[in-house]
Amino acid sequence: MVIKPNAASGITLALVCLSILAVMPVISNSRPEGFGALSFAFHLSLWQSMFAVPLLFWEWRRGERGVFAAGLDRRGVVRSLAVALATGAMFGLSTYLYVLGVEKAGAVSAAVAIQSYPLFAILWETLFLKRRKTPVELGLTAVLIGALYYLGTGGTLRVDGVSIWFLVSLGVPFLWSIAHVVIKEEFGRTPITPAQVTFFRVTISTLFLAVALAIVEPEGFSAGVMRSELLIFAVIMGLVYYTELIVWFYAVRHIDVSLASSITTPWPAFTMVLAAVVLGDQIALYQVLAFAVVALSIYGLTLAGLDKARAAGEAKVQELNGTKAD
Repeated sequence: MVIKPNAASGITLALVCLSILAVMPVISNSRPEGFGALSFAFHLSLWQSMFAVPLLFWEWRRGERGVFAAGLDRRGVVRSLAVALATGAMFGLSTYLYVLGVEKAGAVSAAVAIQSYPLFAILWETLFLKRRKTPVELGLTAVLIGALYYLGTGGTLRVDGVSIWFLVSLGVPFLWSIAHVVIKEEFGRTPITPAQVTFFRVTISTLFLAVALAIVEPEGFSAGVMRSELLIFAVIMGLVYYTELIVWFYAVRHIDVSLASSITTPWPAFTMVLAAVVLGDQIALYQVLAFAVVALSIYGLTLAGLDKARAAGEAKVQELNGTKAD
């Protein structure tokens, strides 16, 4: 089934993502005591998997078979399974690091760290896709790195002041960026639907976290079941996280990823307000300054990327026109 892009729908969905992203760290840090990071990551992922089933079933009933109707040969199936397992494990680990980072580094600092996703995307594009960056992009990247370093040192700029938990939070966008590059390269040629992408992601992540929990903290399996207050938070976080994922996938069906990312950029600012009101967190000036610089750098990188894409498109048109003239 072909979806006709609708800019208004895409922008609306991206704004919904912004709201959800802002509230997620606050929900995570509001959970009751006795719910460790690994156990909470497993239980919220388990509920994500459950919430992903109805939409998958609904698509199937409508005849949207997606990747199941792709007609892959045996080699293609094996490769797709390998990629799904690898990226699922990455997303599972990133979920754990998300919960742990938000808890230890604080909702605000972790939110700004997670928002540094474009930095790692640029890194992989430069190293593996051989995409050259303009001086403007390199300059903005340097400013972004400097702002993150400033935030990671707690505003001191001293190397010995770098927070290990801030680095843990940076592991989230690091893993996301790798997994997204792999998924784009391997699954971009298949008619997989957003519901299928989300289902495979959360299901494999849940299995990965289940193995980790069985080895490290086997008693954690009962934490989200035996105590009602813990169960409630696992359900809420699972539903909110799943909703964000599926809304994001549908948003980028209607608008470019760069535009969707720009719309969601301010979410750490809303997290600051919610963390202060709900959690009673103290917001430091260095956190506000770091976020402002990070947000402006991301907007600058987005605009620079759009200008470069526009220039490349115009050059391609001129090349084609020249070929026709010959």
